[in-house]
Amino acid sequence: MASFLSVGGVGLSAGGLSAGVRPRRLASLTGSEIAGAAAVPPARGYAPFVAAVSSSAAFRQSAQPALRQGGGSRGMSAVAAQAVRGEGVVGLTVSGNAVLPSVSVSFDPSAAPLSLPSDLLLLAVFDSALSRDDTSAANFTGFVADAPGGAELSSLDSTLSGALAELASDPEFRAKPGQVSQVLRVPGQPFKRIALLGLGKTDVLIKGESGSWQGVGSAIATAAKTNQASKVSVAFVGKPEAAEGEEIKAGNAVRGIVTGAIVGSFEDVRFKSDEKEKAKAERGVKELVVVGLGEGAALERDVFVAERLAAGIILTKQLVNAPPNVLTPAVLADVAVNLTAAHSDVLTAKVLEKAECEQLGMGAYLAVAEASAADNPPKFIHVTYRPAAAEGAEEKPLKKLALVGKGLTFDSGGYNLKAGPGSMIHLMKFDMGGAAAVMGAAKAIAAIQPQGVEVHFIVAACENMVSGGGMKPGDIITASNGKTIEVNNTDAEGRLTLADALLYAQKQEVEKIVDIATLTGACIIALGNDIAGLFTPNDEIAAELEVVSKVCGDKVWRMPMEEGYWEGMRSKHADMVNTGGREGGSITAALFLKQFMDEKIPWAHLDIAGPVWSEKKGGGTGFAASLLYYWVDSHSS
Repeated sequence: MASFLSVGGVGLSAGGLSAGVRPRRLASLTGSEIAGAAAVPPARGYAPFVAAVSSSAAFRQSAQPALRQGGGSRGMSAVAAQAVRGEGVVGLTVSGNAVLPSVSVSFDPSAAPLSLPSDLLLLAVFDSALSRDDTSAANFTGFVADAPGGAELSSLDSTLSGALAELASDPEFRAKPGQVSQVLRVPGQPFKRIALLGLGKTDVLIKGESGSWQGVGSAIATAAKTNQASKVSVAFVGKPEAAEGEEIKAGNAVRGIVTGAIVGSFEDVRFKSDEKEKAKAERGVKELVVVGLGEGAALERDVFVAERLAAGIILTKQLVNAPPNVLTPAVLADVAVNLTAAHSDVLTAKVLEKAECEQLGMGAYLAVAEASAADNPPKFIHVTYRPAAAEGAEEKPLKKLALVGKGLTFDSGGYNLKAGPGSMIHLMKFDMGGAAAVMGAAKAIAAIQPQGVEVHFIVAACENMVSGGGMKPGDIITASNGKTIEVNNTDAEGRLTLADALLYAQKQEVEKIVDIATLTGACIIALGNDIAGLFTPNDEIAAELEVVSKVCGDKVWRMPMEEGYWEGMRSKHADMVNTGGREGGSITAALFLKQFMDEKIPWAHLDIAGPVWSEKKGGGTGFAASLLYYWVDSHSS
């Protein structure tokens, strides 16, 4: 985390482009040109990056071309075809097929909870329904009759001969959101096992923050795997009364629960060879019945959105998890192309090769890519979403948005090599987490198809390596707007690639831009591993992102953009240096990006270096795919 080619050197800094270099036509793959790729089975090892996640029969049927596994390699580039066969891959590694969750969701607004036949029955309870006395050894003193669900729980407990009181008596169980009690077997019931599922405060249904509910869904998935339960029933025992002017947002709860249940069921075993471990990954909830939240077309629409959003999040996780010897810039580009093929009615793709980037003057981006350009050349990816026009509908102008993701498929640090404890060089496959989130959002948006928006998904994909011809400390490189940058640290490479990517995005005449990047370790120090830094000079776009963050649960915190810190970024020999001092490193990185933005275009930068990866779970989190989807959707008509 934390650059260029001229006719005479790295970075397009040798007096500009040569008059003798002839511009080439940009390599463009339109929907019609690549539509055939959707009708053929993706090759083994490649399909896992584009396979869909299904939780309804209709969705599975409509997505069959994208769901198929195995087969040949027609419809993809020669590079991708070689990669999926392991040819030319360091270590000869070939990705196995992904084990993708399939969850059928149904609703019953009024079924008696204890009548539900299932492997696992989860009674969803609010914390206010449990009475406790922390000074007593017994701790649990009963169910609160006048609290939402309290009287119902008492009645059910009597029917079950005190089983629910036994579960609630565990002093560790406090009905926190997503907390599951111990599990009991109760003979003579249509369900095999029963447990309590915590929901937290009663206002969670009124606030309607899907992110909180996604944690509940993930807990359901974990409980199902632990107890080998394929059919799970979740019964809401009582609901709070909404005050005047408020409403119960059941749809948001459904979105969160279903998204969480699907994503929580996913285990990435593509690179495991043990068939038993692969079989274990397939365990979990296959059928989910939700009781007490309502039913109808509105909730079915929420399930529709949730399952497609889950597919985007899982793609994001897969891309972040993929090792750098498998997920090269070329393969990442082919992921975009194949995603476009699966949604050729609304997506088009353009992949610019190194020579085309030279013609556009992208010296900052190409400087970073130069060290490994011969072996793993850079790929500048541009996917565009335009919604299919409804038959007979009047065409209206579309709001044009851009999502720009940092796409370093591996970051060695360059000559400022990542070395020593804390360098995390072994995890630098996640340095394309921004690109992964952008691709995940593209997948979700293409499947859900929000109206009234045109979205440009842009990734400057490359590696940051070491070689005799690569970028060196002290080099001066030139971005595509002519600004010159003195490289004082080759490990501050992401901002160099983003500089040219942001300039390219502005040329698409978009109205707003959000860039997302694993940009600085300083942001991890400031905000920890769960929260992304939000940097923007624009209050409106900041408010938009803060609102959708609360809805989806991808946490962001607005950080200052102290202009005075820019003084430390000035160079005596170029327009700027690429890093400042140790202090305020995430702020100076954002200020660097600001130099390449038109101040008239609302822009925000998200630094996701912390939340992109979970050390505890040992993998990518899928962070920000949901955030970006909801931000785009907030602009839809």
